[in-house]
Amino acid sequence: MERIDATAAWELLRRCKQQRDGVAPGTLELEGEPVLRISADGAWESFAPVDEAAREQLDLYLPLALQPRYTIAQLGQSLDGHIATNSGHSRYVTGPEDIRHLHRLRALVDAVIVGPGTVAADDPRLTVREVPGEQPVRVVLDPAGRLDGGYQVFSDGAAPTLMLRGEGLGCGPAGVEVLTLPAPGRAFTPADVKALLAERGLRRVLVEGGGVTVSRFLEEGALDRLHVTVAPLVIGSGRPGLSLPPIRTMDEAMRPVCRNFRLGNDVLFDFTLSSVFGAGR
Repeated sequence: MERIDATAAWELLRRCKQQRDGVAPGTLELEGEPVLRISADGAWESFAPVDEAAREQLDLYLPLALQPRYTIAQLGQSLDGHIATNSGHSRYVTGPEDIRHLHRLRALVDAVIVGPGTVAADDPRLTVREVPGEQPVRVVLDPAGRLDGGYQVFSDGAAPTLMLRGEGLGCGPAGVEVLTLPAPGRAFTPADVKALLAERGLRRVLVEGGGVTVSRFLEEGALDRLHVTVAPLVIGSGRPGLSLPPIRTMDEAMRPVCRNFRLGNDVLFDFTLSSVFGAGR
């Protein structure tokens, strides 16, 4: 290969994802040609010149694409920490580059999770549209049975959809597979959700929203990585991105390993949470 451009880099990342048991250190090929050499710590070097856009993709997504199992959460927020206005309007806090980033994350996972508030406020499709890739299984958490069938995710047929409901709540929307889990306090335990999905072979998981759901996964140590994209705008008041129990001193604050990436005018913070919670959760 004479040169690795963004298209070739994305195709390589997609092929890494298709390896269900992860990618072992060694040489990665594309169309029969060696392209990258991967080390055990995820560092890479190429056999050909790499375009800047391709390098940014590989730096950002290769740590995910190589893994057989992980849970990542993503939020896009304003400079003052809000993901939506008080009314729930959020289209769009971040710019088009971050939307494309979100679609890339969807394409690299087996399942994408959202809570009932996100479905009610945004009526999202949760599909891969901005980039080439396979559709993830859409997983809607509805522990209290508050959602009806009048949302795109249940009716458009664009991707497989699962609804998780609390025990004893009966049937969900027509044509949607419904599974039940205990919901103490009208909320699922993230570990139970992950275990249920893993039983179905869904081991690479994106927690897309909203802030309540992402915060619950973060608080309970159920995330391996967290992506927070900050846009250069001030909403003033609104729905917070992350909301965790209060701490007394700054010594108690989470200080995970972090990398920064520019997404147009936005800044992506890529947090590795194993530095906070430890490995092997």
